[in-house]
Amino acid sequence: MNERPGNQLFDAYFTARDMREVFCDQGRVQAMLDFEAALARAEARVGLIPQTAVAPIEAACHAGHYDFAALGEAIATAGNSAIPLVKALGKQIAANHAEAERYVHLGATSQDVMDTGLVLQLRGALELIENDLAQLGETLATQALRYVATPLAGRTWLQHATPVTLGMKIAGWLGAVTRSRQRLQQLKPRLLVLQFGGASGTLAALGEQAMPIAHALAEELKLTLPDQPWHTQRDRLVEFGSVLGLIAGSLGKLGRDISLLMQTEAAEAFEPSAPGKGGSSTMPHKRNPVGAAVLIGAATRVPGLLSTLFSAMPQEHERSLGLWHAEWETLPEICCLVSGSLKQAMLVADGLEVDAERMARNLDLTQGLVLAEAVSIVLAQRVGRDTAHHLLEQCCKRAVAEQRHLRAVLGDEPQVTAELSDAELDHLLDPAHYLGQAHTWVERAVAEHSALTA
Repeated sequence: MNERPGNQLFDAYFTARDMREVFCDQGRVQAMLDFEAALARAEARVGLIPQTAVAPIEAACHAGHYDFAALGEAIATAGNSAIPLVKALGKQIAANHAEAERYVHLGATSQDVMDTGLVLQLRGALELIENDLAQLGETLATQALRYVATPLAGRTWLQHATPVTLGMKIAGWLGAVTRSRQRLQQLKPRLLVLQFGGASGTLAALGEQAMPIAHALAEELKLTLPDQPWHTQRDRLVEFGSVLGLIAGSLGKLGRDISLLMQTEAAEAFEPSAPGKGGSSTMPHKRNPVGAAVLIGAATRVPGLLSTLFSAMPQEHERSLGLWHAEWETLPEICCLVSGSLKQAMLVADGLEVDAERMARNLDLTQGLVLAEAVSIVLAQRVGRDTAHHLLEQCCKRAVAEQRHLRAVLGDEPQVTAELSDAELDHLLDPAHYLGQAHTWVERAVAEHSALTA
């Protein structure tokens, strides 16, 4: 069946195609049907239904048999997607095997079908996200090592601070990616669990066979059987959404940094170029950070969606009215936005274009002022901290007022030259000699990534 008409104009920009396939109508319906087929197998395994009923049920559990447009119309009356789907499934089976139809959906409730179907979708989504994060981490590790010693201006409050290295900046992005990968590994056992509780969570309809069926169903779907059903305990889903929010935010930070480095006034690093990429409808010279825009856009949109998940947590009693419904499109949309952000981040990281010469020129825009701290610290050991700080402050003011390089001003100051030789001043005013532990931070970020990947 074809997808119902929808707003897909921006999908290729904001969403990865493989993630959209997980959460398209066919993906949703197939995941619910996978639950129904597995339930039939599990109930046959423990002898609740005849084995002969399994094949006809399985044969009908293929999304291609169903009219999604008709299901969509029925949902508006039924209040959820499982009710009309189970009815359609029953009719599909009855047309070929009337006896098997009586055993469909036995002992389950609509939310069991929908929640477990969602978990099956999330398992696919999680695999895609983990793979993309691992690939992005590998690329960032390579780039961090490549530019480990490439100096550029550190910027605090959007002003030049002291020198850093591009490798160190990239290592910061890498560290955030690694921590998100760790979080996903840790939450996986809590997320990938069966939902199976029947009408009110007691599985009373299945009597003494309830727990054997639950165990068999979990095995069939390769999910963990939780301690109890979680129909109105939504922390598992919200935890996953929260980690996705962290990923979106971390990628947004990457996008923000890249977009600032691409600004005309900086022009230090760029997204990879391609024909027609980043152009303007009116200005031929423009090279816009279109990938960074996706990263920043997702980081802006996901928190609002995540707030919906948090708002939907205090669900009433054993089945929620409206709050559960608020989740249905929210978590899938978060997954889709993060997937698109990851795809763009991988493109940006892999094809990063760096202008090291421009970085060096920009470092000298303040004519040595960014290295005043380096001189002050060494001078403080010889004349005292307060004296050194005051002396450097006056020299910096003079350099600005006279539009001279700090090195020249320091060379003219007797109180400085009495303590520091020309060679020492040249060394102190060289950005490459004031990078601190930048190399160490890169090594540690890459090592942590490698340990997780091994």
